[in-house]
Amino acid sequence: MPSFAVTPRSSAYFSALTQEIDKKLQKAIASPNQRRDLLQALFADIALEVDDRARDIILGREDAASDSLIEVKIPICFYDVLADHFSLEPEHGKPILVLIVQLWSQPFASHIFALLFHKWLFEVELDNSDVLLRYSSALVQGATNVFWIDIQTNTTHFQSLFLYLFDDVALMPMRLKKIPLQTQRDLFLLLSRFIFLYNQVDKIESFLKNFPEFPNAFLIGGPADMFVIELTDQLQKLKVEPVLLHYLSHIKVLQGLELRMTTSTRLKTCLYSFTSPGGPMYPTRAVRHAAWDALDFLFPVGRYPRHIISLFFRLMYPWYWPSSCWNFVLSCIQAILYSILSRIFPSFKSRNPKQS
Repeated sequence: MPSFAVTPRSSAYFSALTQEIDKKLQKAIASPNQRRDLLQALFADIALEVDDRARDIILGREDAASDSLIEVKIPICFYDVLADHFSLEPEHGKPILVLIVQLWSQPFASHIFALLFHKWLFEVELDNSDVLLRYSSALVQGATNVFWIDIQTNTTHFQSLFLYLFDDVALMPMRLKKIPLQTQRDLFLLLSRFIFLYNQVDKIESFLKNFPEFPNAFLIGGPADMFVIELTDQLQKLKVEPVLLHYLSHIKVLQGLELRMTTSTRLKTCLYSFTSPGGPMYPTRAVRHAAWDALDFLFPVGRYPRHIISLFFRLMYPWYWPSSCWNFVLSCIQAILYSILSRIFPSFKSRNPKQS
């Protein structure tokens, strides 16, 4: 079901939007020197949230007698409703698609394609296997790029795109089979890297059951191994502290997964790299504590020896001693204070706040 009401006014509005996108793409083709800036501006435009006036037109609220009034979750962006429009009216999107193909190798072309045609790709029938492979590969590449924008800005602006690819494609075998097997594999690896960002950890079991077959599964392992490998690689690339803390707070859901020894060691090494200050990760204090919590939870065996070894390594860096001592003193004071308060006021719930 589309997220908008099909009325004469909304149809006219979509036609105007389509013409405007067409003009900007043609201008980008005709202006090689300004091509990147024009495509970037177009990408920003279609990623914008729909304003109140446009929302009333799109949702049919200006026509009180309309029977096709549809309520949607707010906020909605232009790419959300345009993707629905092009999937319902494929002919309207063909001129834009032709222009995007001409700009295929340009920056932001795959971003725009992924936002506008991610639903269209699974609704139309494409007989040419080469064209289907090209489009589906562009979808995965474009989705990767826009999801990284969310990571770098610590937002979930493109969550609706992720949820469509996750719920309506990856978990729907009949729709998933519309794209080539290689792209299916790439899509699942992509979703594995961003599943924590968009808070879909409760669906990991179903996600792993739908994993496509990989030719190197004999060497790497099953779906759980591939999922954890992609997630581990993603962790090592994260530089935004709130996002990294978000990932580390969810990683405990991996407990119970049957992993190969090499995969388990890879994950353990990754988490351990975040527990020490300095290079190569240069984690903050909050990240180090979150990594220790995740490491001790997932790998309880050897917990105390790890902490002792870490302490000895910390002693090799005397410039960290003052901050370590200061934080230790603060932790002791807080623990004593909460203990006293809990004794004086029985109803007081003692809690140990995380250091940030």
